[in-house]
Amino acid sequence: MSQARRPRSARILVVDDDPGLLRLLTIRLRSEKYTVEPADSAATALAAVTRFRPDLVITDLRMTEMDGIALLKELQRRWPSLNVIVLTAHGTIPDAVQATHSGAFAFLTKPIDKEQLLEQVRRALKTSGFADAADDWRSDFATRSPVLEDCLAHAFVVASTDVPVILTGEPGTGKELLAQSIHRASRRNQSPFVSLDCTSIPDVNGVREITEALQRAEGGTLYLRNVDDLPASGPTELSRVLSEGDSTSRNVRMVVSVDRPSGEPTPGSGLVRDLHDRFSAARIELPPISKRLEDLPLIVAQCLEQIARETGIPKKTCSPEGMEALAAARWPGNVRQVIGVVRDAAMKSATSVITAEHVYQALGLTSQLPSFDEARDEFTRQYLTQLLQLTEGNVSRAARLARRNRTDFYKLLTRYGLDPDSFKQR
Repeated sequence: MSQARRPRSARILVVDDDPGLLRLLTIRLRSEKYTVEPADSAATALAAVTRFRPDLVITDLRMTEMDGIALLKELQRRWPSLNVIVLTAHGTIPDAVQATHSGAFAFLTKPIDKEQLLEQVRRALKTSGFADAADDWRSDFATRSPVLEDCLAHAFVVASTDVPVILTGEPGTGKELLAQSIHRASRRNQSPFVSLDCTSIPDVNGVREITEALQRAEGGTLYLRNVDDLPASGPTELSRVLSEGDSTSRNVRMVVSVDRPSGEPTPGSGLVRDLHDRFSAARIELPPISKRLEDLPLIVAQCLEQIARETGIPKKTCSPEGMEALAAARWPGNVRQVIGVVRDAAMKSATSVITAEHVYQALGLTSQLPSFDEARDEFTRQYLTQLLQLTEGNVSRAARLARRNRTDFYKLLTRYGLDPDSFKQR
């Protein structure tokens, strides 16, 4: 899903218990093409944040019941990456100090100068994870999840620097998409983005492959996927290659990913630690789909839009029952698996609607209740199939993800008639 969409306008939540000023601020910001949600109290604002998902909050300081400082602290607790601009008619030094110490992005006094307000809004949006650009850098991510929004906000801030980035998270959470997004949001976006799968690096000549990748990525970004699958000598040799010469001798931004849950020991973790210690790398952990189930309808809609563009067939819709079936399923393959199931279900539907039965078929399930042994065998077969799909037939990686030794895993594949070679990309 790499095709860029039309960039959305920034969303701004404006909070003030003065109806006149609230209306004036709303009109001013909407005239600048911002999407504005007015709120006449802090309580109304807090209720609106989850639904509206603003990129910026502008709040009055002096309000009844809950003032602007209390609202600011609550926003900082729940959504730490959300920028807040505080307004007040009492522009005293203590107010300014209290607001800035509490984490306010800016402090403006009434009457509000329009140009000063718009300048602060533009500055706040640049550091909040929102890109006001012709290309929407985060268009691959359909989300209303606070957890993922915080990850994207962190990624956008990091993108403006040249520090190496370490991406962690379960398989299928979108680490390569995030690496590409960081590249698009960076000043290197006109230079190459080079991706190298460490699984394919041989025990011999591995350093040469990495050196060649660094040369191809000159001026741009080098993304190393699955550094946990580097050969035994890989981490040490790669660290040596990356650190040769001074910091300006190689003009490449490094992004690496670990294709496992965070904190799980990996063969390549020595490289991750070395990168973090040597280069002060930034670490971003992408959440699994189980932590952002509210995004399922958005992901499904985005996938169906992509299918419609690819096929030229009118966009299909997912029935409420079909969406319930998707929400009730387990997703060890995360977003990657969701997309695969939605595509399969869309192909199985001869009409414009995807039903629960289509979803069950795509999941390899049936609406008829199977026996316990049948259900267990079908689950095991589907589980092994998903592992081989995720790892593209790499038995060693699949066995590690299943936490089984390689010999036992091969026996399971034989028992269920699964050939690893049929899952490898040709």
